[in-house]
Amino acid sequence: MKLELFDFIDETLALIDKNSDTLNRVAMELEKFFNDSFFTKDHFLNVNYRIKSKESLKEKILRHNFYLKYKTPENLVHNLSDLIGFRIGCRFIEDEEKIYSDILKLFEIEEEDGYYSNPLNSAIMLKLDEKQPQRQKNGFEIYKIDGKYKKDEIELNFELQIKSLVNVFWGEIDHRVLYKNFNYMLTEGFYRDIMSSIKDSLAMIDRQLMVVFNHLNGMDASNSINKKNQLKSLLSKIIHDVYITKVRQEIGFVVDFKKSTDVIVNYIFMEGGSENTNNYSENFLKTLNRLNEIGGSEIVFNRYIDFEREIFFNDCFTRKIGTKILDVINKDFRWNLFFKIIFEIKEDSTKADEFEGFLIYLRYLFYSGIVKGLINSDMEEEEREDVVQCIMDGIANNFNGEIDIDFINECNIGKLSCIIQNLLKKVNNYEDWLENKEDIMEKISNYKF
Repeated sequence: MKLELFDFIDETLALIDKNSDTLNRVAMELEKFFNDSFFTKDHFLNVNYRIKSKESLKEKILRHNFYLKYKTPENLVHNLSDLIGFRIGCRFIEDEEKIYSDILKLFEIEEEDGYYSNPLNSAIMLKLDEKQPQRQKNGFEIYKIDGKYKKDEIELNFELQIKSLVNVFWGEIDHRVLYKNFNYMLTEGFYRDIMSSIKDSLAMIDRQLMVVFNHLNGMDASNSINKKNQLKSLLSKIIHDVYITKVRQEIGFVVDFKKSTDVIVNYIFMEGGSENTNNYSENFLKTLNRLNEIGGSEIVFNRYIDFEREIFFNDCFTRKIGTKILDVINKDFRWNLFFKIIFEIKEDSTKADEFEGFLIYLRYLFYSGIVKGLINSDMEEEEREDVVQCIMDGIANNFNGEIDIDFINECNIGKLSCIIQNLLKKVNNYEDWLENKEDIMEKISNYKF
C-alpha cells in the first residue's frame, strides 16, 4: 500500500498544477512592480523570479515533514513561504543594503503581523519587522524577506531576496555543492572551511570590482567628454575584435583596420548628436546589441557590395570623393570591409542612404576645419564660401590621387585641418586669399599622410 505521505505529495503537486495560471499571472505582476519601482536606481540591475519546481517542492515536503505539519495540501500551499521566489539583483554587496533601504522607503504603510504595504499596489505586502540581513545556517548573511500577495480571493506567499553579482554566484555554489550534496554530513568541517574560504575570495573580488566601477563612474560624472571617449574607444575595440575574428575565419589572414573602426564609431556617434551625452549612451547600447547579433551570425567577405539605387551627391566634393570610392569599393578589400561594417551595423537604413550619409559626414569634418581657420577673416559671406569651396576641391583632388582609406582616419583629417588653419592665418581678407591662393592650394595638393 502506498504511504499516505506520497499521496499528500501527489495531491499537492496536482493542486499547484491546477493553479499554475494564477501563479504565473501573480508572478509577472510582482516582477513588473519591482522593476517599475527600482529601474531608475543606479545600483539596481534586474528582477528574476521562479516558481518552485515539482522536484524541489517534493524534496522540501520530505525534508521538513510538511505532511505532518500542515495536514492538507491546501494548508501547505497557503503557508508555503517561497512558492514564488523573487531576486532583486544589484552590482555589489554594498548595494544590497541600498536596495533594502529603497524597499523600506517604498513599503511604509503598516499592516498587521509585521507586514507593510505600499501606495502603488496595496495587494503587495512585505514582512519588514525582522532584522536584515538574516544569518543562514551556514553562517553567512542574506537579505531574505517574506512577502504576501492578497487581492480579491487570491492570497499567495512569496519570498524576496536581494543579491549582488558575487552573492548570486555564491548562492549557486552553496546550494549545489552543500545543500544538494548528501555526502556533506560525512565531511562537514572540511566543506565548511573550503566554502568559507571561497566566500572570502568572492567578497574580495566584489571590493575590487567596486573600486574599478567607482573610478570609471567618477571620471564619467566629472567630465562628459571622458565618458564619450571611453564609450567610443570601447566600442571601436569591440567592432575590431568582432570583425578581425570573422576576417581570419573567412579569408585566413588579418588586415589592419583599427583606425577604420575608429572612423566608423565617430560616424555612428555623430549621427546621435555631438552634444548630447545621453544619445552617446543610447547609440552605444544600440550598437552593442547589434554587434552581439553580428558576432553570432555568418559574414561573407568575398561578395560585391550592390546598392539599391543610384547614389545621389549633394555637391562637387561628395561627387568627386564618392565617385572614386565607388570605383574601388569592390576592388580594394579595406574599402569594401569598411562599408560592409557600416552597412551591417546600420541595418535599419539602406546601403545607399548610409553611403550618402557617410560622404556628408566626411564633408562636414573637412568643411568645419576650414571654416574655423577663416573665423577671424574680414570677408563677405560669398567670398568666404568661395575660399571654402576652393580648398574643399583641393582636398578632394588630393584624395583622388591616392584613394587610400587611411586618408580619412581621424589623425590624418586632424593633421590636414591643422595645416589648412595655419595656412589661413595670413588670410585676413579676400585680397589676401587671392594673393596667397596658389601657394596654399599647392601645399594642400601636395600633402602626404
